[in-house]
Amino acid sequence: MHHSGPHWEDSLSMPKVRIVTDSAVLLDPKSQRELDITIMPLTIRLGNEVFREGVDISAQQFLERLRQPGAYPRIEPPSAGDFIRLYESIGAQGDIILSLHHSRRLSKTVRAAEEAAASLVGRQKVEVIDTESISYGQGILVRAAARAAAAGEDLASIIRLVRGMIPRVYAIFFSDTLDYLEHTGRIGPAQSILGTMLQIKPILVMEDGEIIPMEKVRSHEEAVEKLYEFIAEFSEVEELVILRNPYFNNVPLLLERLKELFPKQNIPVYTYGPSLAAHIGPYAVGAVIYEGL
Repeated sequence: MHHSGPHWEDSLSMPKVRIVTDSAVLLDPKSQRELDITIMPLTIRLGNEVFREGVDISAQQFLERLRQPGAYPRIEPPSAGDFIRLYESIGAQGDIILSLHHSRRLSKTVRAAEEAAASLVGRQKVEVIDTESISYGQGILVRAAARAAAAGEDLASIIRLVRGMIPRVYAIFFSDTLDYLEHTGRIGPAQSILGTMLQIKPILVMEDGEIIPMEKVRSHEEAVEKLYEFIAEFSEVEELVILRNPYFNNVPLLLERLKELFPKQNIPVYTYGPSLAAHIGPYAVGAVIYEGL
């Protein structure tokens, strides 16, 4: 007769939660090395060329390419099929996958991941989360999920943690041009033409996963002032990073002022990647703020 006692080996090998994200993420190098995170690359089309983000081209190389006139990138999301293959390749028997992606308002990546998860029901457990963010904001959430998974937290607690953090991640950008916002459909052509005529440059914020123009400025100095005012509203920050293109000269000024405001805070500066550049262009600077729980 078959003995149906407790399966001790089952309780010892708890199902692992494996973390997946996409290449729109910006992770600090230390987290990328130390945490077990699988990154699904997005495809970038620029003219006749095709690159895999984060694999074939660096952030800096990409921004240099974008400075050539008329270079508008198209970021193409992975297909549901790509996600199915990835999920099947990383999930061992019984493992659970938590797939965290940049905002569904910015591309169809979340939708492709959700389709893949739905078609694997019964074979592989996959949960998909829309981080409502991109770049370093997405990175903060992915890193928190990966740390919790490494500490052996179960899926429900990791999802709860991430959902609690999402509304506390803020992003603000200054873009030197309205062209990219028009190109990705964030603003209409009339607004873009008028803005260019009047030398207006947008200050953009991320709200509910959407990048929206918040204010208009006319100079870099005014832009730095607006970024500073936005960040100064926070009484406490757990993380504060500057995202910039390598050609923006006013970063030291902004950093200096922010260090006076948050003297104990480490404020790293990173070059933003292609997926974000497709929306804000190659001449932007901004900040990501995480308030902490």
